[in-house]
Order: sequence, then C-alpha cells, then structure tokens
Amino acid sequence: MSTVTLIGTRLAEAGTEFVYQGEASACEGCPYRAQCLNLEEGRRYRVTDVRDGTQALDCAVHADESVRAVEVEPAAVTANVASRGAYAGSRASLEGPCPHVDCPSHELCEPLGAEFDEEYRIAEVDGDPPHEVCHLGRDLTTVTFEPEDGA
Repeated sequence: MSTVTLIGTRLAEAGTEFVYQGEASACEGCPYRAQCLNLEEGRRYRVTDVRDGTQALDCAVHADESVRAVEVEPAAVTANVASRGAYAGSRASLEGPCPHVDCPSHELCEPLGAEFDEEYRIAEVDGDPPHEVCHLGRDLTTVTFEPEDGA
C-alpha cells in the first residue's frame, strides 16, 4: 500500500530508494510537516510514483532544492544472514555489527533499513555473499527480506 509524502526534488523519481531518517531540526514550524513526517523512521522506502500537477515546495531541510509529492511503499532489504535456516518464507535477523568496513559484504551485514534486534521474513535467497572469507567466522547467505507492511 502506498503512502503520499514529500521528498527532495532530486530524489523524486520512480524507483528511487531511501531510508527515512525522521524529523530534522529545520522541520520545526514548517507548514508541510504533516505531509513529510508521515513515514516510519529507519524504514527503507521506494518511490512508486511522482504526483503529476503538484508544485515544488520550498524546504529548509533541502535548502538547495524543494520538495515534491510522491507515492512511496516499503522496500525490500538485501542482507547477509546466518546460512543455517535461511530459506524463502523463514524469518531471520542480522548477525550483529561488523567492524570490517572494508569488507565487500559490510553493507549487507549492516544494511540500511534493517535493525539488528528485529526479525524479517525472507522473500528470496540470493546466494553466496560477495566476500570470500568472513573475518568474524560467520557462515552467511545473502537474502532479500520482504518489505514490511504498513507505513
């Protein structure tokens, strides 16, 4: 189910994905707050449509640009999880933080839009992660989590 919200004009394109970061201090007193601050903080979203015929609105957060009305829906998150029990339809959680930021799997072990203390339903098993060896000794598989319901 899609939700109408306002995002920066440069991001207002169908297919763009972002993680909603919540209210910024510059939002205080803005007349458009209710239209912008209607998403769940920390959740990944995908723009499904840009509202035609809407005007660009000035925004203190997007100082060098304006915001536009778009439709968004929760987006899937690709992540590394423990290989044992990783199959489509099962639930899994992230293994935990990883200090190895140069590892090619780091963004999958700590993906934006997913939390360590949450469980997610696996929509698809993608296969082996991009690293050759996990420096923490974890046996990992890359999966795609189903988008969370609601907004």
